[in-house]
Amino acid sequence: MSEISAEAGKRIRYFRKSRSMTLEELAAVIHKSKATLSKYETGEISIDLDTLYDLAVALQVRAEQLLPASSGKTASPPREIHPAFFRGLERFYGYYFDGRNGQVSRSAFDVFSQIDTNRYKIAMYMSYRDLERYQQAENTYWGYIEHFDALSLIELAHQSNPMEKASIQILSSFLDAETKWGLWNGVSSRPMMPVALKILFSKKPLKEDGELIRQLKVSQEDIRRMKYYNMFSVI
Repeated sequence: MSEISAEAGKRIRYFRKSRSMTLEELAAVIHKSKATLSKYETGEISIDLDTLYDLAVALQVRAEQLLPASSGKTASPPREIHPAFFRGLERFYGYYFDGRNGQVSRSAFDVFSQIDTNRYKIAMYMSYRDLERYQQAENTYWGYIEHFDALSLIELAHQSNPMEKASIQILSSFLDAETKWGLWNGVSSRPMMPVALKILFSKKPLKEDGELIRQLKVSQEDIRRMKYYNMFSVI
């Protein structure tokens, strides 16, 4: 008899009795014999997943409520993910086109210490004028970057205005390339409104020319995709 099976059995018996159900009644609902259900409750036999969910439905509870909060066993450590685009980068850059002033807005991102598996501290210096003094940017955000198999996620908060929080999703960061598209979701203060915009990320500073502006502006393909999904997205 395992501790997990014994604890699960106690919970099944508790919820059964609280529902004023007999062993026979519950056994009939889950299509098991009375003897089998009794062994579940005493922890003599383990419960398969299908039966666990059948019991949860019959007892009108969530399956998690029938399991102990902790098994007492140490889980395997999470797998460390090293996206090719970010591998070895201590700084990278982001660009978007600001329609309010008709200019390219440039940002620098500094990656700091690792604080957890696949999670690092990060600073974003948004709308800097001079690359040599990028930290003197118009806006500074602090937060974290976390890497997953399918994407990298950046969560940020403005250093002087905690209301201004933002998140950035970067798809397929495991594939190496000189640039990657990402989607910024946050708040604009001029005027005050929620916004979503596309950002082009680069390992190195980019030449700010007409071609870059063309890429950064909302394109006909962006509009077509937005109409199709009724969502603003980047690929």
